[in-house]
Amino acid sequence: MTVNITFHYQDIPSVNVPEENLLGVFEPAEAPSGVLSGRELVRESLRSPVGTAKLSDIVVPDSRVLIIVDDNTRNTPTDIILPEIIDELISGGISHGNIRLMIALGTHRSMTRSEKIKKYGRDIVDKYEFIDHLWTDEASLVELPSTINGTEIWINRALFDSDLVIGVGHITPHRVAGFSGGAKIIQPGVSGGITTGQTHWLSAFFTGKEIMGKVDNPVRREMNDVAVAAGLKFIVNVVLDRNEDIYSCTCGDPVEAHKKGCEDALRVFGVYMDGPADIVIAESYPADLELWQAAKGLYAADLAMKEGGVSILVTPCPEGVCYGHGDLSELGYQPFEVIKEKVEKGELVDLTLAAHSVHGGRIIKERGKGILVSPGIDRETTEKLGFTWAAGPQDALEKAFSIAGKDASVAVLKCGGDLLPILRYPDEPVKVS
Repeated sequence: MTVNITFHYQDIPSVNVPEENLLGVFEPAEAPSGVLSGRELVRESLRSPVGTAKLSDIVVPDSRVLIIVDDNTRNTPTDIILPEIIDELISGGISHGNIRLMIALGTHRSMTRSEKIKKYGRDIVDKYEFIDHLWTDEASLVELPSTINGTEIWINRALFDSDLVIGVGHITPHRVAGFSGGAKIIQPGVSGGITTGQTHWLSAFFTGKEIMGKVDNPVRREMNDVAVAAGLKFIVNVVLDRNEDIYSCTCGDPVEAHKKGCEDALRVFGVYMDGPADIVIAESYPADLELWQAAKGLYAADLAMKEGGVSILVTPCPEGVCYGHGDLSELGYQPFEVIKEKVEKGELVDLTLAAHSVHGGRIIKERGKGILVSPGIDRETTEKLGFTWAAGPQDALEKAFSIAGKDASVAVLKCGGDLLPILRYPDEPVKVS
């Protein structure tokens, strides 16, 4: 007997896993039914922020407000969130003309107008000024004093033309920052490449198990310090369930509110496993646009995979490998020591790329093997990256069994771009460490 496993992608076929090999199919939780709608959850959160006053009590009539939002590589439902934030600001007495929005592109490409309308809503796009953060435009950046640990801070100068900076995003387990959300809207969202490179390279010195799902970690602390220096005063962060419905919303102080939101994120994305699997099949959904984002599925697989195991990443990647760091296709995913030597010799100066290469390399070069199923990435590029190429999920599973053995256990991660496998007993309390 086999179990048929489908994916979120119409152009990628299902896979049949032998029932005796299947350890389990793991996916995020669903929001409880019969509770407040997503819009109502946002509205209620804005009325009772964590660690700050309400936005309507913070602003005065002539306040200049900058709302920083994430881009289309993230599934934050900003079209639902923004109207509630703006209503709260307007109730505080400021005019629509005093509100601007900035897209926290990080090192990503700019969005098209149609993408902006889909992400933020036509009314918002037509009514308000949008600023694209362009990390390569040095004239748009201002340098601040470094953090206490020496991270250089370069921030988009538009933040300093504002009296109130609000960050909007969603919270999910994250390989670099522990969790997304909070200060991450600033670093890397609206930071220069130097700052982003230094924080990301710091994350390369830690394994995924040491960072993912940890709200207090060295990288997050640096990001928090950067955000405070940049003037981030208020966040509105949601946690989405496996259907991309809003499970919870937390707003207020960028550190305290974020920590509370991470507790909700663990309840949704933390999945318990009795033990690691020999083979892990992970779809990257909802991080599907390019491999740079889709690697999030690989990072989840890392937490569920035995030492010496095989990870199978299933992802469409319609935009290929990476827009902002095109050298990844040639560099590939490499072991930490290989990349560290290149950095120390000055052969690799893009520290964000260096860190990304290490994150993947630890999984498919050091801890085990990696197989890639992606219609958007050809066989030659797949192999340059360090993966074994597979024509489809079934082909990938057969190749994985040839490596791990016919009796190998198999775990399947649905919505792997958000998932946090936890290897412990489910009666242990969920806590943010």
